[in-house]
Amino acid sequence: MNEISDAPTEVTAQDGERLHISGLFVGFVSGLPQLLFPVLAAVFGARKSDNPALIPIMIAAVLAISLFFRWLAWRRFRYHVGDDDIRVEKGVLSRTARSIPYDRIQDVSIEQKLLARMMGLSEVKFETGGGDGDDATLRFVTLEEANRLRALIRARKAGEVVAQDVPHMAEPEDAETIFAMDDQRVFILGIYSFSLVIFAVLGGLAQQFDFLLPFEFWDFKRWAGLAEESGVSVNTLNGVGITGHLILAFGALISLIFIGFATGIVRTFLREHGFRLTQTTKGFRRQRGLFTLTDVVMPTHRVQAAVVQTGPIRKRRGWHSLKFVSLAQDSKEESNYVAAPLATLDELWRISQAAGIAAPDGDERLRKGAALHWVIQWFLFVPPLLIAVGALVIFAHAPLAPTLLPMLLLIIVALLLWLDWRRYRFGLDDQQLYLRRGWWRQRLTLAPQVKVQSIEIAQGPLARRYGLASLKFGVAGGTLEMVALPLSTAQAIRAAVMEKVAAVDYSAINQPH
Repeated sequence: MNEISDAPTEVTAQDGERLHISGLFVGFVSGLPQLLFPVLAAVFGARKSDNPALIPIMIAAVLAISLFFRWLAWRRFRYHVGDDDIRVEKGVLSRTARSIPYDRIQDVSIEQKLLARMMGLSEVKFETGGGDGDDATLRFVTLEEANRLRALIRARKAGEVVAQDVPHMAEPEDAETIFAMDDQRVFILGIYSFSLVIFAVLGGLAQQFDFLLPFEFWDFKRWAGLAEESGVSVNTLNGVGITGHLILAFGALISLIFIGFATGIVRTFLREHGFRLTQTTKGFRRQRGLFTLTDVVMPTHRVQAAVVQTGPIRKRRGWHSLKFVSLAQDSKEESNYVAAPLATLDELWRISQAAGIAAPDGDERLRKGAALHWVIQWFLFVPPLLIAVGALVIFAHAPLAPTLLPMLLLIIVALLLWLDWRRYRFGLDDQQLYLRRGWWRQRLTLAPQVKVQSIEIAQGPLARRYGLASLKFGVAGGTLEMVALPLSTAQAIRAAVMEKVAAVDYSAINQPH
């Protein structure tokens, strides 16, 4: 990717296109929360002048300055669609020009937030898998222009000679919906997505805006005083008895559970509403979202591995999720392309097969890791806990009872490691690698051997002492690690996989067909 700073020449209308003018309004309204602190600062400054008329003037001035700089940035922003690349030029005082060759673009995603969708606008994001986020984002263009750009880039990458005015990207005739979720399934997914993130959000807001309160937010004595002023005294609460306290605690727990389920359901509906996965001859197209509509296309050749996830509760109901590890490792959200958030195994394997990754033929190919590996992990916890116990007894003069806590912790760690060992499996067949791990968040990773870019055998001091090793397979967009292997087994697997990889022209693996 070429990047040129401080370009000396002015970009003319013939050199590129401007973003849609309506995007100024969308960006301004979307950026209003960022102006909260400047507005509050202006209000407090105006209040000190003892002239109330200055308050609306200061607010209007802050909004006008923000709008002016947005207009200036919009006027200086251009994008140019060339024969070999897309060039984006921007900057007011310091001009930058970024050129993105078509063959480097791994993904073109289209996103429409609620206000942008109401205005018929969308964001276009270009990703190259370079590790630094989106290489360019066009905010905002019309939906027709966004689809035109994506169709043009797809055609150029496929080697087709097309004109600049390539038409709107309609749904291809060979498109087939291979997975979709109705509202009932989205609701079920929301139930499984229990979340207490709302408390983190409220805590963060309280931390940021506690200066607006007449007292310290975390001053519980002040809250108790307010409760007494409302007629609820501390003595009243103390007089309800043990039964009353249990009832109050139970009610608080039920409220917490309800809020967690409600938050999970709302977040899931906002993200997954209208989920639809379509397959064409060139790849997958995923559309989802209630307020923010995202439309992402992933060519089949970009799929590097598949990850099937479930949990003990979901698994009893037959529910799993499927993610594809892709080349776009620069985006944390899209590097793991969610192909099916909640589906049955039959539905998952149908999608996986379409991506060139076959379903495993049972567990007979999967082997357990050496139990000694987990025993070693457990013993690594012993020295620091013994030191903590000694410090607690010597320096804190603590009774014997608190020293039982580290022992309990050791038992819990041993239980967790045992559950992890019990679920862990690794294996390979003629075409694919398999890794199953996790007792609560159960994951099965499947990776074609020809997609492996590197293989590393790692041995720590204790592992080397007992002849154990770990195998780390490098694939674009992630890693796959097998642990607790005998050294001879690790070497045999590495030799078998390298033989498969060496027989293939790797430069052609990740190219569109």
